[in-house]
Amino acid sequence: MSNIAQGIETVKQRILAAAIAANRDPIEVTLLAISKTRPIDDIRAAIAVGQQHFGENYLQDALPKIASLTTEAPELCWHFIGAIQSNKTSDIAQHFDWVHTVERLKIAKRLNDQRPEGLEPLQVCLQVNISGETSKSGIAADEVQALAEAIGSLPRLKLRGLMAIPAATNDVAEQQQAFKHLRQILEHLNQQGFQLDTLSMGMSNDLEAAIAQGSTLVRIGTAIFGARA
Repeated sequence: MSNIAQGIETVKQRILAAAIAANRDPIEVTLLAISKTRPIDDIRAAIAVGQQHFGENYLQDALPKIASLTTEAPELCWHFIGAIQSNKTSDIAQHFDWVHTVERLKIAKRLNDQRPEGLEPLQVCLQVNISGETSKSGIAADEVQALAEAIGSLPRLKLRGLMAIPAATNDVAEQQQAFKHLRQILEHLNQQGFQLDTLSMGMSNDLEAAIAQGSTLVRIGTAIFGARA
């Protein structure tokens, strides 16, 4: 078994254990392999053991991978997880299935307008700056509902949920508190009539805390592919 295959298996076992501990069905949690900066052969090694969801955040790196692998494995689902500049929205709208980092209506409108009509609506999450860090992207919690309502009028986008990257900490209680906050925002939106089903939260060092608080999608890079050189 390759190191990447072993990494995926280990992460799946962590997801399984965390879901059981939280009295959840592990099938509710999607594993998103963060393949940014990784060579295409690393992605092929992950595909070989059944991985289908991949996350990228550098367009110049991602587009050649997507072009090659879409022919080889058309079932793959590509997620954009990086900051979105206006001059990149056309490529994102054309080549990705999901975008996790929407934080401005201007960007949402561009993604909507540039999404080809022959494709399914682009699945999007709003990125929330859940820890209030000035260095982090994302909108403030009290701005989420207004943006969600505005995106609801864009037919080529489908709002699925929320994403966050909380402040890094090894304190499990602090990890859970941040993830709980994001879950509560999503629950509030659903009480207002939204039908959101996605909490994109949890990475290699905190996926257990995220799953305990309702994560439906964990974004894992290092624990699958190893530390970047």
